[in-house]
Amino acid sequence: MQLARTGGKLSGTARDLGINVSLLRKWMNAEQEKGEAACPGQGKPVLTPEQQEIQRLRKENEISRQEREILNKAAAFFAKETTR
Repeated sequence: MQLARTGGKLSGTARDLGINVSLLRKWMNAEQEKGEAACPGQGKPVLTPEQQEIQRLRKENEISRQEREILNKAAAFFAKETTR
């Protein structure tokens, strides 16, 4: 929308973005009415609290898997060392 405000014609900006002029106009009207609340995600998806929790748990789960893998490799390494 900043492009449309500073760049001149809406039609040219819409064409550059690959969208319809009416969609760009709709976005600009929403921004005028609601301000920054018109685009709450700032280009990122807005997640519900449940989705945020799932995302956090997935990251935590991946870290736990990596830690387990490292510990398994370390255990195998030290098991070989003690048999020598």
